[in-house]
Amino acid sequence: MKTNDLVRCAVSLAVLLAVTTTGLAAETKKCKVLMPIGDATEMMDTLYPYFRLPEEGIEIVVAGPEAREYHGVMHEKPPDATIPWDITREQPSYHIKATVAFRDVKPAEYAGLFLSGGRAPEYIRYDKDLMRITKHFFDANKPVAVVCHGIEIAAAAGGLKGRKATTVAKCELDITSFGGTYLNQPWVLDRNLISCRTWHDYGTPFFKEFIRQLKETFAKMKK
Repeated sequence: MKTNDLVRCAVSLAVLLAVTTTGLAAETKKCKVLMPIGDATEMMDTLYPYFRLPEEGIEIVVAGPEAREYHGVMHEKPPDATIPWDITREQPSYHIKATVAFRDVKPAEYAGLFLSGGRAPEYIRYDKDLMRITKHFFDANKPVAVVCHGIEIAAAAGGLKGRKATTVAKCELDITSFGGTYLNQPWVLDRNLISCRTWHDYGTPFFKEFIRQLKETFAKMKK
């Protein structure tokens, strides 16, 4: 084989390899969802999407103020308490690890955002990087799923103005005080904002709609 033929052959192989590698990278690229948490994240709110979304081939990335282990809690009203509770009682629950710190998150890499509840939103909403992240999803019209106290993060980021949403009843003011309309319904859809009151409402179309929008958004991101 002549030298020119060898060169042409080598170039063809290099081009073929580059095209194949690019194709494989596109195929293996996963749809990703970001879930910000902190200490006292409510574990029923958090663990269901943590396991449910991967069943759809969606990678869920847990983020926190720092990349470390966090303490979860359980909120419930004791069914047979001698002295009735007007509000949920908090108890320790499982732990969950954040694999990335808020400051290191590149939101453009994610197709959607899941805001879980508990007491964590009360303090992580003051994190400037989390606000930067959350605003990206609203500005880019990417799907944002919100349950319970997670609405406090969406409110702090300015994502509720002119929007309809639901949440646990005691957080109604977190919607109305930030320019939104509170609807006392199990779940509410307002464009890219999908909200439900508590994890008890996960059996509604809440997750189906979030997953539908995620797949639609991811398809656009791959183009």
